[in-house]
Amino acid sequence: MVNVRPAGPDAWPDVATVMGERGDPARCFCQYFRLRGKAWSGSSPETHRDSLQAQIRNGERPPGVVACDGDAPVGWCAVGPRTSYPRVVASPNWRTDHPDAWVITCFVVPVGHRRQGIAGELVRGALDLARSYDAPVVEACAVDTTTAGRIPSADLYRGPLSVYLDAGFTEVSRTSPQWVLVRSAV
Repeated sequence: MVNVRPAGPDAWPDVATVMGERGDPARCFCQYFRLRGKAWSGSSPETHRDSLQAQIRNGERPPGVVACDGDAPVGWCAVGPRTSYPRVVASPNWRTDHPDAWVITCFVVPVGHRRQGIAGELVRGALDLARSYDAPVVEACAVDTTTAGRIPSADLYRGPLSVYLDAGFTEVSRTSPQWVLVRSAV
C-alpha cells in the first residue's frame, strides 16, 4: 500500500533516499525549474541538495509530496505555485491564462518501483496538497509518449500524459507533438 504525504520538515530523509546518489535526480534535486541562467549553470549538485533540504525543512509550505510503500520511500513529485518556478514562468511550453496556477514540475520514481502506478498516486497527492493551500488549478507540461516514440526514462521526469489524463487533467495546448500543457481544477 503506497502512502503519499506532503514533504514537510520530517520528510527530508525519505526525499533524499528517493533522489539517490547518482543520475539526474541526484544532480538536480528539483531545482532546475526554480533557477534560470547563471543561477542554474553556476550552481552545483551540493547546492541543489541543500536548497531542496531547506525548502522541505524550512519552507512556508511543502515543495512537493513523497510516496512510501510501507517504510520504503518510492517516489517524489514537486508541486507548488507557478510563481515559485522562474523557468516555468519564462517557458513557452508553460504559457497559460492562469498565472495563479500551481504546477507539477517533476517526478522521481526510482528504478525497481516504476510501472506500478506510483506516479498516479503522486499526482493525486500533489492535487491534495494544492487543494489544501487553496490553489485554483494545477497545471503540468506532460510528455505525450504516443507521439514521441520511445522516450528514455530520464526524459519522463515531467510525467507521461496518460498519468495526468487518468487523474482527470485535460489538455490545454501543445507546443510540439510531445509537450502537452494539461490542467486540473482543484
